[in-house]
Amino acid sequence: MINKDFFEALKDLEREKGINQEVFIQALEQALTAAYKKNSGMAKNAQVKLNPEKNTIKIYSYRTVVENVEDEEKEISLEDAKQIKHAYKIGDLVMQEESTKDFNRIAVQTAKQVITQKIKEIEKQSIYKDIAEKEGKLIVANVKRLDLENVYLEIGGTTLEGLMTKRDMLPNDNFKPGDRVKVYVRHIRDDFRGTVVQVSRTHANFVKLLLEMEVPELNNSEVKIVNIVREAGLRTKVAVSTTVPNLDPVGACIGNKGSRINNIINELKGEKIDIINYSDNPADYIVSALSPAEVSEITVDTAAGIANVLVPENKLSLAIGKGGHNVRLAAKLTGYKIDVKPAATHVTEAKSNDVLSTSNANIILDDDFFNDIDE
Repeated sequence: MINKDFFEALKDLEREKGINQEVFIQALEQALTAAYKKNSGMAKNAQVKLNPEKNTIKIYSYRTVVENVEDEEKEISLEDAKQIKHAYKIGDLVMQEESTKDFNRIAVQTAKQVITQKIKEIEKQSIYKDIAEKEGKLIVANVKRLDLENVYLEIGGTTLEGLMTKRDMLPNDNFKPGDRVKVYVRHIRDDFRGTVVQVSRTHANFVKLLLEMEVPELNNSEVKIVNIVREAGLRTKVAVSTTVPNLDPVGACIGNKGSRINNIINELKGEKIDIINYSDNPADYIVSALSPAEVSEITVDTAAGIANVLVPENKLSLAIGKGGHNVRLAAKLTGYKIDVKPAATHVTEAKSNDVLSTSNANIILDDDFFNDIDE
């Protein structure tokens, strides 16, 4: 049936694929056992055993030694068992070698199927393990193809595709096949289509990892990112801190003449990035978070988690931001509900109603107001 060449082939697979032949042996024994039982129609227990040292394959049926036989296919009486071997006792298994004469062709077909399937399984597991290590990291991939909603990427070193949906692309992203693009691996999952690698350029961690690439002080823990919030395509706010004396964490992130931060802004197609100092003092933290706006006055109710902020009237639109994104991001960054009002005392009644309130990133403001706001 299966000859010496078959076992030599298993050794070759072990050398070429790095797969222990014992993995194939176990899978083959299980598959061949099932195939034999199906082919023979036997109801009794059976087991196929492969011996690579002797280059043999044998099929055994076995019955359990019992006092009273109820199933002759699976049980044998103690009396009959002792006629085969006197040492048998209740509970032992009596093995009997079966003929493989009519099983050769099926065994060869089954072996081919099992080996092919096992190789695919192991290679898939290996690929998944490699890509799983990239989850939560930034990678550079090649654009493979596009459709109306998605971009499909080639991930180097694997046969897997990265999937970037429309919501994971920046508003100004415009790719073509062959482009190299930086992406954040946000999720890896298995479904009926196989392994899906979901990547993003809109996730806040994408900016975080870009910063870590540009700022050595982040990698050696001299500077720490306390929090980061983002509205992709518009603005990202990053709160940083340090315990190193005389080190300016904001300056470290910005770089000499903006060299570090400008590289990231270019990658993000002009998205604004505010790097601010984190502070344990809520008032100072909120004032910094509202950057680039100036704050005239602030009162903070820490128990209620509310901050009332006054800004110069001519800076109100800057404090609010286009569509309210600046104050909304400041609220997310600090965890405070922030009410922004103009500081001028001569504000008209109509204008005094133009007050922005943020709570869980919800904005209360007339839509017409935003039409007049410039970032």
